[in-house]
Amino acid sequence: MARDGDINEPTSRFPDTDLRTDDPDLTPPPPQSSGAVRALLWVLGAAALAVVVLLGVQTTGLLPEFRNPFAKEQTDRSQPALLESMQDLSRYVAAEGNFQVVVDLQNDRRHVPDWLLNQRTLFVGAGSVEAYVDFGTLTEGAIVQSADGKSVEIKLPAPQLAETNLDLDKSYVFAEERGLLNRIGDLVDGDPNRQQQVYRLAEDRITAAARDSGLTARAEENTRKMLAGLLASLGFEQVTVTYVAP
Repeated sequence: MARDGDINEPTSRFPDTDLRTDDPDLTPPPPQSSGAVRALLWVLGAAALAVVVLLGVQTTGLLPEFRNPFAKEQTDRSQPALLESMQDLSRYVAAEGNFQVVVDLQNDRRHVPDWLLNQRTLFVGAGSVEAYVDFGTLTEGAIVQSADGKSVEIKLPAPQLAETNLDLDKSYVFAEERGLLNRIGDLVDGDPNRQQQVYRLAEDRITAAARDSGLTARAEENTRKMLAGLLASLGFEQVTVTYVAP
């Protein structure tokens, strides 16, 4: 009978039994090799160091910049410009007007819903129109000088408006609506000149606005001032400029 304070040493019931076994499920795993882990850490460290060195060299400008192999590239296969004709100009551009117009053009079919067949375009067109005087049409007797050489009278053709120059860099499509059949038609047989109708309409609107803007009156005044200053430098004290219809 054990007394208080006595410590009994545990004893094995089978002191002579070998605990090793040939069963692979019961065999303790062998210790992992630290050499492979150490090698992997060395590889990762060397790769990180190489990246840092390359970035540092690139920052200093010693090496060219790295290029993205999938970067967007643009190839221009356009043919060289061909000179078709050349002509001499005798126009004096006396004024220029800059205009902007919003074109709202819709093409659809009666009794057909818009979601099925419809084409509506909101286009912001920016363009310019020049007002010029054509000195090439001057005839003999258009310039009359006084006997004393102090005054001169000039008859010029009335200023005209040049063709509208639509600036495509400042013009853009603001919004566009297209029906289902229109979209399918673009996929099957797209029209590369689909916007030409909108361009022509914008040019017509700008041309009409130029006619009503007083641009030709400004050209008359500017031409008169130019000739007065030029002929005054030649000794003429009075310069009279009149305009006749072409």
